[in-house]
Amino acid sequence: MKKILGTVAAVAMLSTGPALAQNYPDQAVTLVVPYGPGGASDLAGRALADTAQAYLGQPVTVMNKPGAGGMSGARAVTEADADGYTLLLARVGMALSPAVTPDSAVAWDSYTFLGALEATPMILAVRGDSPYETPVDLVDAIKESNGRMTYAASGATAIDGFTTQALLADNDLDPLTAATLIPYKGGGALATALLGGHVDFVAMAAASLMPHIQSGDMKALMVFAPGRMDTLPDVPTAAELGYEKAGQVAGWSALYAPKDLPEDVVAKWHDVLGHVATDEKWLELAKRRGSISTIGSVDMNDYAKSQFELFNGMAKDFGYIPN
Repeated sequence: MKKILGTVAAVAMLSTGPALAQNYPDQAVTLVVPYGPGGASDLAGRALADTAQAYLGQPVTVMNKPGAGGMSGARAVTEADADGYTLLLARVGMALSPAVTPDSAVAWDSYTFLGALEATPMILAVRGDSPYETPVDLVDAIKESNGRMTYAASGATAIDGFTTQALLADNDLDPLTAATLIPYKGGGALATALLGGHVDFVAMAAASLMPHIQSGDMKALMVFAPGRMDTLPDVPTAAELGYEKAGQVAGWSALYAPKDLPEDVVAKWHDVLGHVATDEKWLELAKRRGSISTIGSVDMNDYAKSQFELFNGMAKDFGYIPN
């Protein structure tokens, strides 16, 4: 990671020169979180704000701007001045929404991509007293149920809907009919539905499930993430198990800015993120959230494009939008 970050910083300084970044920032920076307070995106935004300001030299103020599945906040940032004083705590929805609702969502490439921040794992889970011990056990039961088995998700085309549908598709099952989606609002409601026996399984954000997994009330069968979780070292990832679509699905956070951000501002944030990547506060807060820091590990432009193409392809394959 250090080598990657060092290369990014060096390229940025060569292209802009150290003098150009001296005047930025000279005031507080607003970090727009496009979802409500208290959720995974809000926690990630506040962790970044708390950590980055020491290296930025100015306060970073978090502003929650929820609405339209994250698109209200995203649109506000794309319409802001490209001066580096309004940034976006981007989430997977910034790639997923335009992939599924291209006519109403902000296009995936309407930004300057400053860098990846974290992967937020999703977990395939069942109740603690469930007979299923592996994803194969669960998939076999789904095959035999003829659509009677149920799962909770916040929507068919939400990230926690696509997790299950990707898994079904990878097993040559109809993603829309092999298991029945029961919609609930919010991670807490999804977890409660599983705990109460109202659904058979979930595939959703780790943060909402970990307390129940640690208590033994739930079992984790598989993780949707780039790597295994430190807190669940024995639980394999979808990619490890050879699932093509499911292996590419994960939650994530990144730092975006309005398009055409000046190069000196881009260079400044590359430098700041390079420091944040090894900051103990950032790493500890990520661990508490059940997240995996990914700063410097991917080219965010390429990754955002690949995520858009993944969800757009699934939306077409599954019949949500025309081919």
